[in-house]
Amino acid sequence: MERPLTVLRMSLYHPTQGSAVFATVPQRLQHDTSPLLVGRGLDAHLQLHLPRLSRQHLSLEPYREKGSALLAFNLKALSRRGCVWVNGLVLRFLEQVPLSTINRVAFAGIQMVVHVEGGTSLEAFVCCFHVSPSPLIYRPQAEETDEWEDIPKEPPAPGSEPPVPGHLGFLYGPSSTADSSPQPSIGGGTEIQLQREPADGALC
Repeated sequence: MERPLTVLRMSLYHPTQGSAVFATVPQRLQHDTSPLLVGRGLDAHLQLHLPRLSRQHLSLEPYREKGSALLAFNLKALSRRGCVWVNGLVLRFLEQVPLSTINRVAFAGIQMVVHVEGGTSLEAFVCCFHVSPSPLIYRPQAEETDEWEDIPKEPPAPGSEPPVPGHLGFLYGPSSTADSSPQPSIGGGTEIQLQREPADGALC
């Protein structure tokens, strides 16, 4: 019985896409389990026509994790002069990171979102490409005004405790009365990390 192929759905964006940046990008590409090369060189499996790119800028390298039947992928940076931004991490030459189900990637002004749909075939995988007309990675702009400036400052009540330096949970020291309800500890439950996109110049 033929095993299903892993599918990488890859959306691409560049602000000057009206040029020939994505001219040779196919709609669908089936590749064996050797590394898939991305760059401007003729030997790149995904060839992008951009002078800032290295001939081999990055690679997607399939592997199978121990105990798993699904194909997984590492993204490795291959450029000596540029970097690759992956899910908030900056990769330099020969650094690599495993991909998750949905991945945001930026390099040489190109934005790319890679959605991995796992398959069990160890012989090949498929890439489906889509050129997006709009940006794929949102980068919020910094606010020019400080909202806290509009809040009037009230003088402290007589006999109040002084601020506790360095304490992020309370502006003033917590009450030690018996009626006080216990505060949740930082380590309790699942920790959710909010990721803010870097400024415009911070993406690779």
